Amino acid sequence: MTELTFGQRLRTATDTHGPLCAGIDPHRALVESWGLGYDVDGLAAFTDACVDAFAGHVGVVKPQSAFFEVFGSRGIAILERAILALREAGTLVILDAKRGDIGSTMMAYAEAYLGKDAVAPADAITVSPYLGFESLRPALDLAAQTGRGVFVLGLTSNPEGRTVQHARLRDVSVAESMVAGAAGENAGARERGELGSVGLVVGATVGSAVQELGLDLAGAGGPLLAPGVGAQGGTTEDLRRVFGDALPNVLPASSRDVLSAGPDVAALRDRALRTSESLAALLR
Repeated sequence: MTELTFGQRLRTATDTHGPLCAGIDPHRALVESWGLGYDVDGLAAFTDACVDAFAGHVGVVKPQSAFFEVFGSRGIAILERAILALREAGTLVILDAKRGDIGSTMMAYAEAYLGKDAVAPADAITVSPYLGFESLRPALDLAAQTGRGVFVLGLTSNPEGRTVQHARLRDVSVAESMVAGAAGENAGARERGELGSVGLVVGATVGSAVQELGLDLAGAGGPLLAPGVGAQGGTTEDLRRVFGDALPNVLPASSRDVLSAGPDVAALRDRALRTSESLAALLR
C-alpha cells in the first residue's frame, strides 16, 4: 500500500489546484469543432492538447475511456500515454470506465486499472455496482491495497436511472444502499477525520432526488464526483441544492464547457483555471 490513500491525495490536489475535475471527452463533434479529423491522428492531437493544458495545473482530470476505445488498440495507446503524462506531472487521473462484473472478471478489471502491475494505472476508476455493491469487492480491496480509489455510480442524472436507483427493497432505495456501502468502506478514514477513497458519482442535475430519497451524502465520507456542470446544464445553484452539507467533498466535473475553449492550449488552460476558481469560491 502506498504511503498516502487516494482520499488524502485527492484532498491535497483540490486544496492546491481547486476542485475542478476536467474531463477529456474526445467525441466526434468536439474533435471536429477543433478543426481536427475524427481519426487516430485527430484523437492524438486533441488528447495531447488537453494534457499540455491540464497537467500540473488542474488537480484532477477524467478521461472517458469509451472515446478512446472506439479507435481500438491505437486509441487505448493514446489513453495510456495521457494517463502516464498526467500522473507524472502530479495531476490525479480518474478513468471514467464504469466497469462492473462479478468474480474473476471484476478482479481482472481491477488489476487492469488499479493493480500494481497495470500498464497505465489510474488513480481511481468509476465502477458500476448494479450487480450488487459487493460485486465490486475485488476493485474495492485492490484499490485499498494500492492506494487508489473507486467512484461508485450512485445517482445518475439520466431519466432511465430512476427506474433502478430509486427502486426500493424493504423501504431502502437502491441509491441509498450504494451510499451505505460507500460509507462502510470509508468508516476508518472518517474516524481519522480524513476523506475516504470510495467515492460516489452523483449527477449535478439530479434535482431534489437526494432529498426525496433521504441520502446522507456527507455521511458517506468519500468524494462526490458530480458530472454535468456547465454545458450539460448544471449550475452552482444546482450544486448547493443537490449536495447541501456535503459540498466540501464535491468534485465538480466539467468536460464540454472547458473543452470548448480549445484547441489553443493557453485558452484551454485559462478556461479550466477560471472554472476551478469559481467553483472553489462556491465550495468554501
